Amino acid sequence: MSKLQAISLTLLLLWALSLQAGELDFQQITNEISVYQNLFDDGGDAGQTLQIVSINSVKILTWFNVEFTYDFNRDLARKGKDDYYYELGVVKPVWRKISLNYQRVDGTFLEKPFNQIGVRYSF
Repeated sequence: MSKLQAISLTLLLLWALSLQAGELDFQQITNEISVYQNLFDDGGDAGQTLQIVSINSVKILTWFNVEFTYDFNRDLARKGKDDYYYELGVVKPVWRKISLNYQRVDGTFLEKPFNQIGVRYSF
């Protein structure tokens, strides 16, 4: 099973569970698929990008956001080579517009996956 399939299955499972129990809930914020033709400044072909963005609120005893961004690039970074990049994050609001944020980041151009932990201010 690919990483994308595992993530999709996990999100689907969370959604299905939210329908069954009062302590679980789900609210869709945005789910988008975009397709881009990439161009260099001189107008030259820089490949294509398929981008998936999914941001949803999930309640499992408490509310938090699950954020997923995935870019699949064809012929972008290295001519003739495809690459990908993704971020999977969990954001927990803690006070007014301040949230704690965890993200898992991976991509073909990274030496190895890494974790980001931080504070977010939404304005």
